[in-house]
Amino acid sequence: MTQKTDPEDLLDFPCSYTFKAIGESGDSFYDQILAAARHHALIHQDAICVRPSGKGKYQSISIIVMLENYQQLKDIYAGMKEVPGLKMLL
Repeated sequence: MTQKTDPEDLLDFPCSYTFKAIGESGDSFYDQILAAARHHALIHQDAICVRPSGKGKYQSISIIVMLENYQQLKDIYAGMKEVPGLKMLL
């Protein structure tokens, strides 16, 4: 059995994939993260989950996307990395 080492080979496309961005609370961060994902994929409203931190300073945004290929995955991550206020991207 051969072990898959190329990141592109670790997922079977098309597939459902969850992006999780953690950043500052507020509509601006939410809107920009969502725009970064929507620029490269169709996002349904029921595929978005927003949770505030305990003290309300930060929020986590999970977005489930149906990916068609590895390039789409890379493009969405690249767009999200550019969002001001981003603290962590999973």
